[in-house]
Amino acid sequence: MSSLQSDSGNAKRVAVLGSTGSIGVSTLDVIDAHPDAFDIVALAANTSVDAIERQARAYRPEVVAMHDPDAARELRSRLNGAGIKGIEVLEGMDGVVAAATHLGVDIMLSGIVGGIGILPTLEALRQGIDIAFVNKEVLVLAGELVMSAAKESGARILPVDSEISAIFQCLQGADIERDLETIYLTASGGPLRQTPAEEFPTITPEQALNHPNWDMGPKVTIDSATLLNKGLEVIETRWLFDVGIDRIQVVVHPQSIVHSYVEFVDGSVVAQLGVPDMRAPIQYALTYPARLPTPTARLNLVEVGSLTFEEPDLDRFPCLAYAFEAADAGGTMPAVLSGADEVAVAAFLVGEIRFDEIPLLVCATMQQHELCSRPSLTEVLDADKWARETARAIVDAR
Repeated sequence: MSSLQSDSGNAKRVAVLGSTGSIGVSTLDVIDAHPDAFDIVALAANTSVDAIERQARAYRPEVVAMHDPDAARELRSRLNGAGIKGIEVLEGMDGVVAAATHLGVDIMLSGIVGGIGILPTLEALRQGIDIAFVNKEVLVLAGELVMSAAKESGARILPVDSEISAIFQCLQGADIERDLETIYLTASGGPLRQTPAEEFPTITPEQALNHPNWDMGPKVTIDSATLLNKGLEVIETRWLFDVGIDRIQVVVHPQSIVHSYVEFVDGSVVAQLGVPDMRAPIQYALTYPARLPTPTARLNLVEVGSLTFEEPDLDRFPCLAYAFEAADAGGTMPAVLSGADEVAVAAFLVGEIRFDEIPLLVCATMQQHELCSRPSLTEVLDADKWARETARAIVDAR
């Protein structure tokens, strides 16, 4: 049977969560390039009724879920008014979970940002559904629980983040425990890589969102500007490949051509290179272990000319250091890091705090947290909620 087929021998049945965001749209673009290989059976979004209505009309999925109940009612009304039958519209978190685990789904791609993706991810894994994994906060909050669920059901977690996909590709055929020396996660450095720290207090959201290489959603782009995104990927890497934090390093690579690389115990280094386009790692996750042509530009190293690498500046970008500290602490601390950051980024985007106050808010929240070393899912979610409330209270008290 082709790896591009489901167990029934037909096209892979795909659920796309966060289908109206940048990752979701790129996923649909990949699927459009190979319509015979995939069948979109479920879509889910939060509030973007206009966008998901267009997607529902184009792909005619069996199920569409809107996390926001008002958005679900509006979508249901529009589809009924247009005489479009056969699409079940669900709402709330229960609806999103139902979309993720819809009957016969072979692979679920979760383009949801933040800890809200934990429940649909865990439930899909428990039901043996493969995950094209991009929602890094899920592993940051509940890595041990997620990996245990995958192991118990036999479901595969196939990374979509370009850097994590690169590591996944570099390690094919390797015995990680025996062969691996160090994983090197590359970071572009973001839009503020060369900006002096004294200018950080006046950085606007527009400046921080102006990423030089990648077209991403606002949360991920701001996290790239603070290097917190790379810190979350460090924690994600730790869980996906079952390696200690001491075997993971971050290197700034402004060109975003080397997506990451690994060093083996014999000194050999294997890297994965490509143009900065999320469609390539998305497609590899959907088609693994097969490869298909992608609708992306091709890498010409002669035109690129040179590739450069730098140490990350932890004085200007302390969020990366906080992520390593959270990873070392373990337990509920990564959940606190993630929850506080989500509040900080949202506050910055609406002008409630300055750019340079994002790491201050994250650090202050972590310092107030009472660590739980071996948390249950409930305790992880409680820690995430506590971090959001604490960070929000710090913002409100300013």
